[in-house]
Amino acid sequence: MKIDKTESYYSISPSDKELLREDLGMEMFFDAFVKKNTNFKNVNLILDFSGLINIDLNKILLFSQISEAHRKNEKSFVIVCDGIEFDQVPDELIVVPTFKEAEDIIEMEEIERDLGI
Repeated sequence: MKIDKTESYYSISPSDKELLREDLGMEMFFDAFVKKNTNFKNVNLILDFSGLINIDLNKILLFSQISEAHRKNEKSFVIVCDGIEFDQVPDELIVVPTFKEAEDIIEMEEIERDLGI
């Protein structure tokens, strides 16, 4: 798991080791993420899966409950993935095709929270 910290969010992506395991890579990443999730519950998160070839909606859905809990804690949880059908993504997940869109979502949600919307 690779973690990059900025002032307004953490960006988390699979490590090279996880990426090499096409069969279990996402599950390895998910397990590692769950173990460290308490470290992330008070920050905005971007899970960056851009460029991953073998990602599908079922793998993204692994993060549904974590996303809901994170958002209840008034923090953003955005997944970057460009290889799925976005109209099939359930409402409890925010999935965008580019990293820039993820940053924009976080910025908009921060403004909404500041305004009490």
